[in-house]
Amino acid sequence: MLIDQFTKFYIKLNYPLSAYGLPAILDWGFFKILFVENSGMAMGTKLNDFIPFISEQKAKLILTSFRIVAIFGLGYWLWDSIQKQTHILLKWALALIFAGALGNIIDSVFYGVIFSDSYNTVATLFPEQGYAPFFYGHVVDMLQFPLVEWDWPDWMPWIGGDHFLFFQYIFNIADTSISTGVGILIFFNKKIFSKTEA
Repeated sequence: MLIDQFTKFYIKLNYPLSAYGLPAILDWGFFKILFVENSGMAMGTKLNDFIPFISEQKAKLILTSFRIVAIFGLGYWLWDSIQKQTHILLKWALALIFAGALGNIIDSVFYGVIFSDSYNTVATLFPEQGYAPFFYGHVVDMLQFPLVEWDWPDWMPWIGGDHFLFFQYIFNIADTSISTGVGILIFFNKKIFSKTEA
């Protein structure tokens, strides 16, 4: 969580938002550092994309509130796992998910208040007025691994001529932590949740 917050503070306090078409902060081809802000869920999806009759503001508040409730549930599960001395992989997985979720919650709850806007300018810390109220902050994302890209042949139906980029999504250290924890739960689930531990 500390590494996640350090990287986010560094990006916020040293760079403006990465404008479309402008060079990345760092560009090694297969790895880029950019600066984007995400007001929604994973991959920029917003709750009101699924529930169109609620406003974007209400959707953001519901999402942040849900994240806070979820972090308490995760925290209890982690604490209970430590108390019951469950498999070490379960404790590691839950700790990674908890730390990542907490890192992104800090952004959502506090960043709007403690930072100024980053559009076309570098943000300042503790401005007179932040860019958003409590619970309406944006999650800072900066890592991208565009490993492979190509243009689909024109003769292909629906996608012909389109540009394809894998992996186009931009994420942060907290997202990596959550994904690693979930990966451990998926790949080692038989070992973690076996009734008789070796």
